[in-house]
Amino acid sequence: MTAELIKQKLNQAINPESIEIIDDSAAHAGHTGARKGGGYFNVTIVAEAFNDKTLVQRHQLIYQALGDMMKSEIHALGINALTPSENI
Repeated sequence: MTAELIKQKLNQAINPESIEIIDDSAAHAGHTGARKGGGYFNVTIVAEAFNDKTLVQRHQLIYQALGDMMKSEIHALGINALTPSENI
């Protein structure tokens, strides 16, 4: 359950108000990354931790939280990282 592990890691590191993870791996079956075992995921995450952070800094926080998963279990990750005030 890669999606559940992603959620656990992000919850621990970022403590979001909300998080949604969509596993699009099945739609990418046969692609190079999928053949090597990496999944395709989209994450929407709302957290205070993103206040006063640029888009790049927000993504860096997420990549840091996921660590080695980005090298094997995750081939592609779409990120929508919002502050609570942006989540309207």
